[in-house]
Amino acid sequence: MDQYFPIIVVALLVVMLFVLPARQRKRMAARAQELQESLTIGTPVMTTSGMHGTVARLNEGTVDLEIAPGVVVTFVRAAVLEVRKPAGDPAGTAADGTSGATGGQPADGAH
Repeated sequence: MDQYFPIIVVALLVVMLFVLPARQRKRMAARAQELQESLTIGTPVMTTSGMHGTVARLNEGTVDLEIAPGVVVTFVRAAVLEVRKPAGDPAGTAADGTSGATGGQPADGAH
């Protein structure tokens, strides 16, 4: 049994270094594809650079975001990081469950 120990260790390392990260990359790619397919005009989103906007137009490889009334900018579709809740959300929570840009702190600064 001791003669097979190095082979077993190498096999486990191969699994840990190649197979497991590949599975995670595949899951992340599937989530990104799902996000891209869920985009519709009027959807509030945040880009990878932190720009918040609303989808104004969808093209094959790009998305036009309205970042202010009458201001539309074009991004590569892959730059859309997440779909955000509408600004009028009564709970005031973001898609990830945190409250806005305050990092979970109350708006008035009270604890």
